[in-house]
Amino acid sequence: MKLSTTLSKTLKPALEALPNRSKRTPTMQRRDLARVLVTGERLDEELIARLDKQLILPAADQSDEETSRAAVQDHGQYLVRQDRWDELSDLIREADTSRRSTPCAMSHAELLCYGARADVVQAGEDAILDGANPSLEGIEALEEALMEEPGDYARAVIVAQTHIDFAWAWRGGDWPHEIPERNLALFEAHIDRAADILAAFNNQSPKGPLLPSARCALLAGRPLPVGKLADEYEALIALDPTNPRPMRALGHHLLPRWHGSYDRLELEARRIASLSSETWGNGGYTWVFWDAIAIDPGAARVIDLDFFIDGMRDILARTPVQVSGQSEPQSAAQNPALANQYYANQMAAYAAITMDPNLLPQTAPDLTHDSRARLHETLDWILSDYLCELHPLVWAQAALGHDPSAPLPMRKTLVRRGMLTAKRTIARHFADEIRSGKTIAFSPHGLRLYEPQP
Repeated sequence: MKLSTTLSKTLKPALEALPNRSKRTPTMQRRDLARVLVTGERLDEELIARLDKQLILPAADQSDEETSRAAVQDHGQYLVRQDRWDELSDLIREADTSRRSTPCAMSHAELLCYGARADVVQAGEDAILDGANPSLEGIEALEEALMEEPGDYARAVIVAQTHIDFAWAWRGGDWPHEIPERNLALFEAHIDRAADILAAFNNQSPKGPLLPSARCALLAGRPLPVGKLADEYEALIALDPTNPRPMRALGHHLLPRWHGSYDRLELEARRIASLSSETWGNGGYTWVFWDAIAIDPGAARVIDLDFFIDGMRDILARTPVQVSGQSEPQSAAQNPALANQYYANQMAAYAAITMDPNLLPQTAPDLTHDSRARLHETLDWILSDYLCELHPLVWAQAALGHDPSAPLPMRKTLVRRGMLTAKRTIARHFADEIRSGKTIAFSPHGLRLYEPQP
């Protein structure tokens, strides 16, 4: 028997009950990505003509962060394709125990796990986006690998996370009453199977954050007291304090549409800020609200904008970078232009695009509009004090927004569109200076404005 009894009794009957092609929910609609990536980016012809000559901004087609992520993820994918599970498991456990991570604190263990399940998950998500029922053959192959070594927590996390990914692909990000019953049934079936897999490791004391991270991802998909979710995430954050992703996930799942309330979101953001102050200053508050305020305009009712903006400054000031020719990293607190450029681009794109009040519907409450307008204004000091290198993929990701069901174009298309989006956004910000003939130059020495040559 290839699959466990649990899997056979849940997923297969649920899929067989569906027609060959299912009606897509609103979150599964394909979008015109080219349009999304340049939304609001039209500039007059005069300004466009001046861009190449008067905007000097070095670009990294692939940042150190992106290179590191891709290399680790691709290695995990390669080992699974070669059926070298023992080698993969050893690498994951070692990376988890040693907390090895990318320059921006993305766990190598998480990346190896994602690479290992990428082929199966991407095929499943593509089928669901197209309105078809995905094959379970890929999941069956992963389940077989786990059955060969049922006590291997690395394999267990890979298979459990695969089910969690499938679950969210079926569910989408809508409110529960907006989701078809069949989609909810499949969501619950995959979540139940992931829970069964991880339950075998409930008595293990983790040496690294991988198992707690998988448990938090599982809890986010199940009904539970909000206090338990917050406690589990706090334990994970304590194990991996330099990684902002658990903080962002906590804020997301404390929204009313999931497990929390706006008041609880604000309370937990302050708690995380206190618990992570040694690493992030006030940045923990910012990370918890980062996705929440973007996804749910209602979060504007409780956010402390001064606290959030102070946190943005602390994040950029507390991300040291290695300067060529120097043995020790320097921090942006010593020199703002030394801020980690991945985070600087992330902050700039967030302020410029995600928080652009002009992208809100006309019916948006004044409070939401005013909150976004104030966060949008932070672009000025981010560009002036911190940005010195353009990372196009970060801008492309911000332009795509938070729709996990949107299919991604080829990487070179994302880079091109991200470059265009970033340059035109920045050009609009300095439109008066550019029209007056000044040259806008970004460098590690900071932003410089040069008068036109006679």
